[in-house]
Amino acid sequence: MTEPIITFEKVNKWYGNNFHVLRDIDLQVAQGERIVVCGPSGSGKSTLIRCINRLEEHQQGRLVVDGVELMDDVKAIDQVRKKVGMVFQQFNLFPHLTVLENLTLSPMWVGKLPKKEATEKALLQLERVRIAEQADKYPLQLSGGQQQRVAIARALCLTPKIMLFDEPTSALDPEMIKEVLDVIVEMAGQGITMVCVTHEMGFAKAVADRVIFMDQGQILEQNNPNDFFNHPQNERSRDFLSKILGH
Repeated sequence: MTEPIITFEKVNKWYGNNFHVLRDIDLQVAQGERIVVCGPSGSGKSTLIRCINRLEEHQQGRLVVDGVELMDDVKAIDQVRKKVGMVFQQFNLFPHLTVLENLTLSPMWVGKLPKKEATEKALLQLERVRIAEQADKYPLQLSGGQQQRVAIARALCLTPKIMLFDEPTSALDPEMIKEVLDVIVEMAGQGITMVCVTHEMGFAKAVADRVIFMDQGQILEQNNPNDFFNHPQNERSRDFLSKILGH
């Protein structure tokens, strides 16, 4: 059996002295696996994935990403961040830069790529997310769905081994959600390890190898999509699904 690319061992995190946001998280993610994390608001989903690239710091337990244990070692954190791409709820694009400039910035500054090579890579990723014709526009000239696709292309420009998605469609109008999910579905077939926090249960059914259900900072259930949606084992997950699938 190959070594997991992400391992949580008894990971705990608090905000301040009182809010225990992650409680004894044990989780392994295999290379190339596609994980969807779901659960009610405030359950710790986003905090969980933000720990993977050290945007959030855990206080107890072990977290190992692609063989590197995440602690306070700045070099280790930098090493992990070069392997992990992230797409947020908000697009976080620089409004004063064109789409192409947004994509070439990190490869040139972080990856030390020459401008020509960074531009070629950026155009390739824009083609991949089907908006190559928007390269010279500014973010505010694009729709929300297009901006999120730019954000995905930007993350892909650093050739990550792992992609994290933190509710990537929550800031979009309903008609724009499908275009972003379609891009992520295409990516899912290309071998990148994916961990996605989302309420889009149709997407989870179509893409996930495993669904993780969280509540109150704990993983209460994890299973393949068919069993999770059709035969949930935990009473709390059954209640959650009855509400979210009933709309």
